Amino acid sequence: MKTITATKSGQLSPERREFIKKSGALAAMSLFGVAFFTGCSSDEDTQPTPNPPAGGSGITVSGNTITVNLDLATALANTGGWALVVEAQTLIVNTGSNNFSALTSVCTHSNCDRNWTFASNVFTCTCHGSRFDTSGAVLTGPAIQPLRSYATSLNGKTLTVTKS
Repeated sequence: MKTITATKSGQLSPERREFIKKSGALAAMSLFGVAFFTGCSSDEDTQPTPNPPAGGSGITVSGNTITVNLDLATALANTGGWALVVEAQTLIVNTGSNNFSALTSVCTHSNCDRNWTFASNVFTCTCHGSRFDTSGAVLTGPAIQPLRSYATSLNGKTLTVTKS
């Protein structure tokens, strides 16, 4: 066993400094858990994936109105395409046959607003796993309240979402 001591000047020896650095990191990892340091990652894709991101993508926000140019926002042009419009806290999905659904992106469980995935017609808030259908209804909790929905209208290749 190696003894670690302070030097005569009161400074820690290089070995002691290294020991404290390693011990501190280990203590922090034990306290917060390894997931804290790995970004809460897992094997499945749980990162928010705005599809497409707003700004320069054909999506503009003005007050309570979101305008989408479907020629530019190509991900929304096809059934199942979706977008997370961060600056308007809104999810938009193409549900097919020129129909769109727009919902608040503020989860009714914990108010997360940027951590969403979409697959098989289900929005999942990756903060705690609440799942909602394309009309905003809760499929599985912990959320118990639906997502608020907004009116949509399509005029040619321009989709308008009115938040009111």
